[in-house]
Amino acid sequence: MKKTIIYLSLALVAFSSATFASNVKTGTSFELVAEYNMTTPLGMAICKGDIETVKKFIEYGASVNERSNGLTPLMLAARYNQAEIIKVLLDNGANLELEDERGFTALKYAELSNAKEAFSILKEA
Repeated sequence: MKKTIIYLSLALVAFSSATFASNVKTGTSFELVAEYNMTTPLGMAICKGDIETVKKFIEYGASVNERSNGLTPLMLAARYNQAEIIKVLLDNGANLELEDERGFTALKYAELSNAKEAFSILKEA
């Protein structure tokens, strides 16, 4: 009787460990978090759509053409359809012609993201 109880408890532990192991999610969430954390404060403000903070960063000397993760602030604003921020960046000398490592410009990011307002502003500029 004792042997049966021991064998059943070992089997129960083995099956429950396999069940817990199969429920663990594997994926690229760590990579996405790491990439998001590597952006500049100006880039974070652009992604959030905080136009007042963007203006303050530019006022205090943040470069409107500095790259973060290979993207310029103008590319980030185009990607997230931040039309007002695009106007501020362009007024402060953001370069429309800069490309990332794949050859995409801010206009291309607006097109790929289906950001219609951003695309029309960049097209006119």
